[in-house]
Amino acid sequence: MLQLTGPPALSAFRIVKLLERLRLLEPAIAELDARFMHFIDLAQALTASEQAILAQLLTYGPRLPGTASTEGGERLLVVPRAGTISPWSSKATDIARVCGLPAVRRIERGILYRLEAAPALGTERLLRVAPVLFDRMTEEVLLDPAQAVRLFEHAPPRPATRISLEGGRVALEEADRRLGLALSGDEMDYLLASFARLKRDPTDVELMMFAQANSEHCRHKIFNARWIIDGRPRDESLFDMIRYTHAVSPAGVLSAYRDNAAVIAGSRGERYFPDPASGIYGGVVEPIDILMKVETHNHPTAISPFPGAATGSGGEIAVGRALAHRLGARNHDRGSDRRRLIQQRVRAAGDLRLLPHLRATGAGRLAAAHARLPQADHDRGRCR
Repeated sequence: MLQLTGPPALSAFRIVKLLERLRLLEPAIAELDARFMHFIDLAQALTASEQAILAQLLTYGPRLPGTASTEGGERLLVVPRAGTISPWSSKATDIARVCGLPAVRRIERGILYRLEAAPALGTERLLRVAPVLFDRMTEEVLLDPAQAVRLFEHAPPRPATRISLEGGRVALEEADRRLGLALSGDEMDYLLASFARLKRDPTDVELMMFAQANSEHCRHKIFNARWIIDGRPRDESLFDMIRYTHAVSPAGVLSAYRDNAAVIAGSRGERYFPDPASGIYGGVVEPIDILMKVETHNHPTAISPFPGAATGSGGEIAVGRALAHRLGARNHDRGSDRRRLIQQRVRAAGDLRLLPHLRATGAGRLAAAHARLPQADHDRGRCR
């Protein structure tokens, strides 16, 4: 494993804010420094020219001042949790390979924090302040950079195993805790009844897939559930309440709640594209409608703010593009214009770690003739 020091990881403003939080726990902390550290897993040693390419790729961000020191103080290294691959790593590794570095199996990145305190904190007090510096859901903290080698350890695949339900609900509850499935009580009842009817025990893979596919994120089981409030059943689900505005004011809405994105009426404009018959480019005046997609990722954002925000905006892009591709397949010569997302913005309300909330919004343009999919195409092309 090759280690290379990178640029400063945090702005001066972020350093000041972190110092304030650290000093609430340990007033003796006088200074804080944060540098990116790069860890490179190599299939073989790099040549001099390959080392130069790698050094260029990993030179980014603010430059270190000539007098900056990375020595002294006590250190905490924050890295992605062992057994995971960070989004940054995936992209950095791809770039390295495209740039002619086939020996690079993977590049990962961490942040090396250097804390100065008088007297020194020692290991126990250092670990006490560590939670201020890392996200426990997606990261871990190391005291020695040499321990980062665990990032590249590969455990052999484990065979699927049967989870005996001979012990009934107690056995399923134990598997739920051990595998981290977060099954609800009614889900456990359903599984026990289903596998009793099948006359066999489930595998750990089946339980894991059920837990994920039956999650709120995938099924919206809470938003689609029946509600009883103060003993009175409600006619509407939460999703029905959301759809109410469209139900009473549908004017201008061409498609909603059908394709994981919505289309509203736009304005007339001129588009430039080749004629399907002749292949000759020309301007055509036609209605240009607006494609919109909104992703709310409050739950993953609450668990892990920044990756949660990233997956929200990523989902918005994926769904918007997926719909545009399905629509564009019917008239491919104009597909590129419809697939172009014009705007994307991510807004987080409040302190991400105190009041996590994310909304990602995207907008694109769509030819009026393709504002709605036929029901058959809609059923075949659902994203979720």
